[in-house]
Amino acid sequence: MNLRKQLPILAMTACASLTQAATYDPPPFKLEPLARFSVDLVAPIWELGATSGQGNRRIIPITGGHFEGPRLKGTILDNGADWQVVTPDGVAVIDTRYLLQTDDGALIYLRTEGYRFGPAEVMKKVAAGEDVDPGQYQFRITLRFETSAPRYAWLNRTIGVGSAMRLGNAVVYDAFELK
Repeated sequence: MNLRKQLPILAMTACASLTQAATYDPPPFKLEPLARFSVDLVAPIWELGATSGQGNRRIIPITGGHFEGPRLKGTILDNGADWQVVTPDGVAVIDTRYLLQTDDGALIYLRTEGYRFGPAEVMKKVAAGEDVDPGQYQFRITLRFETSAPRYAWLNRTIGVGSAMRLGNAVVYDAFELK
């Protein structure tokens, strides 16, 4: 069958799908508390400078911390980092990877991605480690997990979202499971 003959069939299929979709609504999102994370950033930051047209690359070592929530509790191991890019307009593009260890010994790989931005004068204070009201800037992340621990296998199919704040040498965020 040639393309000219297939187009009317494809158009009818698309119209049928749209008609069917008009009878349903996608399920609404629900957020369930996952954990509060406190991520230690006490090692020196490595400033690489402008490595691409995106902005200035810097690597911020993750040196420890802890997390606690209804189904998840443990420590953040000293082995990860934020491979962050700061754009010319001051947006910090967050890209972290680090390892969690639950109180019962399971290992969980965590990757977060997101953005931190706000007025230039506020972001200068945040970067300097000054005490800044987190309501003066935006800091939002998504979370993806990997684990081989059967008890935490549900994390392998979990989409997490978080609202964060930078407090001196730490990032603190509340994470939620998106259902």
